[in-house]
Amino acid sequence: MFRRRSGIRMTVRLIPHDPPPVVPATDLGGVVVLKAGSLVLLTDPGGDVAPDPRGLGLYAADTRIASCLRLLVDGQVPAVLRPDRGGAEAGTCLLSIVEVRRAADDRSAAATARHALAIERRRRLAGGLSEELAMTSFADGPREVRVEVRFDADLADLFEVRGVARRRRGRLGPIEVVGDAVTVPYEATDGQRVRVRATAPGATVEAAPPGSSGAVVLTWRPTLPPGGTVTLGWSVAVEESLPDAPPPPRPPRPSRAAPRRREPAARVRSSDPRLDRTVLRGLADLDLLVTPGPGTGERFLAAGVPWFTALFGRDAILAALAALPFDPSLAVDTLRVLARLQADADEPDRDAEPGKIPHEVRGGEMARTGEVVFGRYYGSADATPLWLVLLGETHDWTGDGALVEELWPNALRALAWVERHGDLDGDGFIEYRRRASQGLVHHGWKDALDAIRDRTGRVADGPIALCEVQGYAYDARRRLARLARLRGDGALADRLDRAADRLGAAFDAAFWVPDLETYAIALDGAKRPADAVASNQGHALWSGIVPPARAAAVADRLTSAAMRSGWGLRTFAAGQPGYSPLGYHTGTVWPHDTAIAVAGLARAGRHEAAALLAAELLDAAAALPEQRLPELYCGFDRARSGEPVAYPAACAPQAWAAAAPLLVVRSLLGLRADAPSGTLHVEHPRLPPGTTRLEVAGLRFAGARVDLRFRRVRDAVRVEVGRAPAGLEIRVAP
Repeated sequence: MFRRRSGIRMTVRLIPHDPPPVVPATDLGGVVVLKAGSLVLLTDPGGDVAPDPRGLGLYAADTRIASCLRLLVDGQVPAVLRPDRGGAEAGTCLLSIVEVRRAADDRSAAATARHALAIERRRRLAGGLSEELAMTSFADGPREVRVEVRFDADLADLFEVRGVARRRRGRLGPIEVVGDAVTVPYEATDGQRVRVRATAPGATVEAAPPGSSGAVVLTWRPTLPPGGTVTLGWSVAVEESLPDAPPPPRPPRPSRAAPRRREPAARVRSSDPRLDRTVLRGLADLDLLVTPGPGTGERFLAAGVPWFTALFGRDAILAALAALPFDPSLAVDTLRVLARLQADADEPDRDAEPGKIPHEVRGGEMARTGEVVFGRYYGSADATPLWLVLLGETHDWTGDGALVEELWPNALRALAWVERHGDLDGDGFIEYRRRASQGLVHHGWKDALDAIRDRTGRVADGPIALCEVQGYAYDARRRLARLARLRGDGALADRLDRAADRLGAAFDAAFWVPDLETYAIALDGAKRPADAVASNQGHALWSGIVPPARAAAVADRLTSAAMRSGWGLRTFAAGQPGYSPLGYHTGTVWPHDTAIAVAGLARAGRHEAAALLAAELLDAAAALPEQRLPELYCGFDRARSGEPVAYPAACAPQAWAAAAPLLVVRSLLGLRADAPSGTLHVEHPRLPPGTTRLEVAGLRFAGARVDLRFRRVRDAVRVEVGRAPAGLEIRVAP
């Protein structure tokens, strides 16, 4: 078989391709993550990809386009001197070949030379993966080195990697080898054709030995002069694009250039470097999670790497809300993308109803073919009212009336869903039930099967009305009423305010648990309270649905010793039936959940409690690698654990975890915007314990930038205004 390349007739060799079975991913421990656009790379600390329970690989559009990239030097796996820190689009591992066994009297040149090779493994994602190996020899004489890269591409769908069994797979053709290029062809079950191409300039390509890792072996044999450096490289890209995958790159060229970092619209500088680094890390992670799509010219905040590098309505909304004063463009993009995808029909097999905002949008093979329901799935009871909250809050900060006019038809359709389809039995509450056979059982953010319980440990049966969702619906009505008045529709505004009043009264009557002095997590299908103590009540405080007379009691229960781990708020109070510090939603700590509780406590006037809880979260960030808050961590007590205990399958970076420190800062500082009136409110500002000064530079408000400085003076916080546009009024309530 022949193929022409640049006028030269090339021989095509075919290698049978039978990749090993997909190992279900159960653990993200020790995984280094790089991301650029819709490309995600998961490797071990040395940069290798090999089949194991961590789901390592190079992914594009929910498809694994490299399932093995294993480096061997002189037959050995190099030792890791310094791992790549990950969380960017490029990085470097420092490696070496070390002596494993040596007799005490072995002084041979071969033994000495093993300590004389330094290796830099540089990786970059830019339309594909480019790797460059720079090897420097410190041996006394010339040294030949055998470098091997074991390569394979199983084209597994992300859901398959995560353990979902498939009825059938697409067809992998034989591997095509032309010179130093390897092509893996794949035809998906829906007929989509994909070709993954690995190029290794200067390498020989052979089939991997039976029983070894990889399908092919790329081999180089460079000779290193004394003190000299030799570089070689390889790249992997999709030759025929997957839906929503990046276009193939021009021949990728590895680079030493530093990864692109976010230039935040607003920066935080304080007397506490740990606080500054945590906020900067959160902003950088949000920048990293911005992903092109799902439509042409659109962008969205991916929910989290690696398993949730997709559009999730709830996650994107909450992250954009937290980041609004720092970067309002995230909120604007989120509103527009979700509005375009708003449901316009009743489709039970997708849990869709007219006006509903999507829960999850994906483009992988199993999503495209309906093997999983999540291609465009609407199983969320909270994304729709939260979209309305985001629209109102975005207008408060930006004053962008044109955006409101553009999205007003979507807002009215979302309101119609809240009032009609969301209320299953006409009692005024939003309830949910699963209609899609493959859909989620729970449609709130706590979607684990055992998350909604009563104090005896009984798991609630549906339809379920969550306390936080009623709060979101209350807040959505209040915000939409303000927007309606600004548009001159007083009748709609009055109707919405009356509806919010009725909902607040009904909520208090139905959800209040007198002996616990807090609200139930939910009402079950028989309208019985699921009255375990959990973090859901913090969301209710944040929404404003909790009346002032109840706020103190709710706050006290929320910040009790059973709820506070010392590293943040547990999702479920310790000591209750069903509690576990390892329980996904029954005892772990989720940073965004703690940040929302901080915001709720501040709204309820419990400023000192908010500051103390914020300090716990910031302490946790300071103790974590790269000061990156992950999706969640275990709820073990700080006094016993000594440091936050990792949750094995937590995503990092993750959107609402990255945004959590931003919400904490704006909540403690008491920032509340009213762009239509040109007024920025600073209400009862507080600083985290140990922080004596803090400056927010470049705060985005009403199309302008504002600099605010906060200083602790004895027991009070003094506010100073730096840069501010003419006509802006800043009202400080000490």
